[in-house]
Amino acid sequence: MLPPWTERHQLGAKRIRNILRSLTVANARTLEQKISDAGPSPQRVQPHVLTISRQHLETAGVVSVRHTNIMPWYHLTSTDRDQVEARLAVLLPIQRKAQLVSQRVGQSLEISVLRALRSQSELEFFGDFPDLNEHDDSTLYSKEEPPAAISGRRIPGDKKLDFLVRHPEAGYAGIEAKNIREWLYPDRIEIREVLLKCCALDAVPVLIARRIAYPTFRILQPCGVVIHQTFNQIYPDSAVEIATQLRDKRLMGYHDIRLIGAEDAAITHARLSKFLGENLPNVLPEARESFEEFKDLLGAYATEQYDYKAFAARVLHRLRGESEDFPGADVPPEFYE
Repeated sequence: MLPPWTERHQLGAKRIRNILRSLTVANARTLEQKISDAGPSPQRVQPHVLTISRQHLETAGVVSVRHTNIMPWYHLTSTDRDQVEARLAVLLPIQRKAQLVSQRVGQSLEISVLRALRSQSELEFFGDFPDLNEHDDSTLYSKEEPPAAISGRRIPGDKKLDFLVRHPEAGYAGIEAKNIREWLYPDRIEIREVLLKCCALDAVPVLIARRIAYPTFRILQPCGVVIHQTFNQIYPDSAVEIATQLRDKRLMGYHDIRLIGAEDAAITHARLSKFLGENLPNVLPEARESFEEFKDLLGAYATEQYDYKAFAARVLHRLRGESEDFPGADVPPEFYE
């Protein structure tokens, strides 16, 4: 049974049809970039709404999906098959090249975070790339991870945070940098993992990512989780060729990709430096208070004792000062839709 159909779903379906008519074939990330990230605000449709719109179109036979060993690709069912195959012959090699640089892309945001941490003086920090000045970014840099154990507390398994900082009043905070295309929703594994690590170390969670969905802010910020959006995906300078192809509006259309050393990345780096050097030290004491109040729920959610809706319900009831024994189903849509 498909989810309900609303005016926003209808708008999403209209924009999906228009884009597939123009591009012939597109993956989910391209549809999100052109519909959720770009365009006038009234025309933007959030990714979770867009997914439902696409599912309705598939069920109605308007949109078809072509599964490959890389990812699904979408096209209008009425599009000539030869056109679809010709388009895939162009897009698939680009996506394969992008996968080859994915680890270096992941490091690019971490390196930006490191440089921003080095430029500030209030926060003591742990984590480094010791060979950052020894070679270019065409190969991976060595990473010195922050400690996975503090004063007898330990992150389970072999997981580690990207960086660990220490505030003179608020204590430790754990930083995770996710340089991925997907918007981060509160039920994603990346969210559970950062909560798991930070709860284990009693460190305030700090999440940095390209785009973070509104429900993630709505449910996690009251719990003391600090969130920062970069609005760009950072690529290594050595990947300029694939970055150019990915940014091409007639190909993938990822117009927000920035090379780590390029002039057009300056705004992203400036925002990140301000966040880590000014905003984060200022908000950490209050975030620590909220984290202490909700740490038990965050930890239970991270270890899957609660599913997302049960977790959100308990957070909402606690915020209201209500009993959490019977959280019920009265969670407003903005917490989970």
